[in-house]
This record gives sequence, structure tokens and C-alpha cells, in this order.
Amino acid sequence: MEKLSPELEKMMTERYGKDSIIALATMKDGIPCVRYVDGLYIEGAYYIITYALSDKMNQIEKNPKVAIAAEWFTAHGEAVNLGWFKKEENAEIAKKLREAFSEWIDNGHNNFDDVNTCILCVKLTDGVLLSQGTRYEIDFTMKS
Repeated sequence: MEKLSPELEKMMTERYGKDSIIALATMKDGIPCVRYVDGLYIEGAYYIITYALSDKMNQIEKNPKVAIAAEWFTAHGEAVNLGWFKKEENAEIAKKLREAFSEWIDNGHNNFDDVNTCILCVKLTDGVLLSQGTRYEIDFTMKS
């Protein structure tokens, strides 16, 4: 396993540093639960807009260890509820999410005045990235 080098970070950002559909897996009573979500990759983490009272968030509250899969990428991580989307501490990441998800973010699906509309951060721990015939096993906890 190799450290997250600047070259690997560049590959990750080029591929996933935009609105990306990812599969997010959680656990419920020892059984995996998987769903597709819109994610934005930034510096070793995925950010997702979700609802704090959803099944996925209830499962994460009980067990924050998750797995994700994207095109040519799989990983494990720790999920953290950053709280309400409009919370002052979330202003910077909320702005980035608004930009990345601009095509659909204000389509009525999200109620940003509802304090349960939150930002989920999946801090990646390890992953496998496939690129042009090369397999990179990445330790996201160690950066070059």
C-alpha cells in the first residue's frame, strides 16, 4: 500500500472532484446495505448531502465504518455527520457542494432550512484505484 502522493491525489481529483455517483455501503444488523449517492471528492474524503434521519445515517450512527465504490475505485472509510448544511462551520464545504451539484441542488429535493439536511463526510482510510492498466493500493491516512 502506498501513501496518497500528489500524483494520486491529482488522479482522484480529476476523476471524482466533481458531481460523482458513488455506491455507499453501510451495515444494519450485520447485513450490508448499499445505495447510490452523489458525492464530491476533496482531499481524501467524499462529501454527500443527505438527511440526518435517513436509514443510512441511522446505520452510520451505530457503525461509522463504510465502504464506497466509484468508477474504477473502491475504498473504506469513516463516516462523520458534519451537521446542518447551513451551519456556519460548513460554509466552505457547502459552497463547494453547491458548485459541484449546481445542476440539481435546488430542484426541490433538498430543504436547506431543515436542520436535518446535513453533510456527510466519508474520510477515506484505504482504497484501490485502477488507472490505465495500473492498480494503486492507497493508504489515505498517510500523505506524501
